[in-house]
Amino acid sequence: MTISGLIGLAFILVFSGLIILFTATGRGRFEANLRRIPAFARLRRAIGLAVEAGSRLHISIGRGNLTSPESAVAFVGLSALEGMIRSASTGDNPPIATTGDASLAILVRDALSGTYRDIGNIEQYDPTTGQLAGFTPFSYAVGTLPAVQDEKTTAHILIGHFGSEVALITDAGERSGNLTLAGTDNLPAQAILYATAQEPLIGEEVYASGAYLRAGPMHIASLKAQDIFRWGLILVIIAGVLLKIAGLDQAIVDMFGGLL
Repeated sequence: MTISGLIGLAFILVFSGLIILFTATGRGRFEANLRRIPAFARLRRAIGLAVEAGSRLHISIGRGNLTSPESAVAFVGLSALEGMIRSASTGDNPPIATTGDASLAILVRDALSGTYRDIGNIEQYDPTTGQLAGFTPFSYAVGTLPAVQDEKTTAHILIGHFGSEVALITDAGERSGNLTLAGTDNLPAQAILYATAQEPLIGEEVYASGAYLRAGPMHIASLKAQDIFRWGLILVIIAGVLLKIAGLDQAIVDMFGGLL
């Protein structure tokens, strides 16, 4: 294994170990320290209003392929779906989920049934609430429009991998007058969402969705682990700058080069 491979493996092991440690010892107490993100505060209000009014929520997981890097944000969307089901489980109309990938659609239905089973409300599970809207980008967007335009739906959450076709979905949400909260890993789509979604999620806010929607203690623990790594990187950068100023950077590079 190469040096870069060993560094990557060490990163994964340390990060996973921190998540397990914080999950075992934290028990959710870090949730009180989460910074306020207005988009999630507004979404929680929308969930409460939907439960009171007997309306439903719509979440779209995108069309990320599970065998590619796009799967990361797709799993974030699945976690957000689980959190929304738990929050809206007392409502009359269960949330509806759409996706544009066949394998992801299977996981969506598994998440729906598994979450309803965990909360002891399996009779509310309806297989038709997990929908494969289309196989191509624009067929997926068009297939999602009926869920967006449904008069029973009062809020739309888009968390997953999207392309430029997401503009069709957010435009329909804007026309319906409902809340549209959206985030993605695709930079051009992020620009579109910033201009068209009522509550866009920028950068790492997308990956914090599980923690803010109370999908489980591991999501809160992962944010704590990210903070530790973030501070570690800051210290490394500061140390590198100081070594550069002191003129010791090349000597350290030569020393490590000789060891390797």
